[in-house]
Amino acid sequence: RRNSRYLLRDLARQMRQQAMPAERQVWGALRNRRCLGLKFRRQAVIGGFIVDFYCASLRVAVEVDGSVHHGEEAEARDHDRDRLLAARGIRVVRLSNDQVDRSCVEALLSAPSLRPPSPYHGEGDRG
Repeated sequence: RRNSRYLLRDLARQMRQQAMPAERQVWGALRNRRCLGLKFRRQAVIGGFIVDFYCASLRVAVEVDGSVHHGEEAEARDHDRDRLLAARGIRVVRLSNDQVDRSCVEALLSAPSLRPPSPYHGEGDRG
């Protein structure tokens, strides 16, 4: 198991170096807190998976899907992966390569359903 963690880390590093054009475009919109002031990691290893982009504060993974994600088998694999990430409390937002632009990413991430709950709701005597 320890070796697999290092293998995934090395694979994620390779994926960062060989990013597809759509992934580079999304990273340009997300990096350095450019999108809504949110911190994202690129090619993050989470629970045995590598997600394209991950925001820990929202617990959201953004996946940019190319042609390799088309087809019944690939879609079933993605569905299973999304389900396992959801079990860890991580929501997955999927974009196809042709959907990628900055305004699209910002609109998706500013959706009220992706905002974290208020830390004060239900806590203490003021909740």
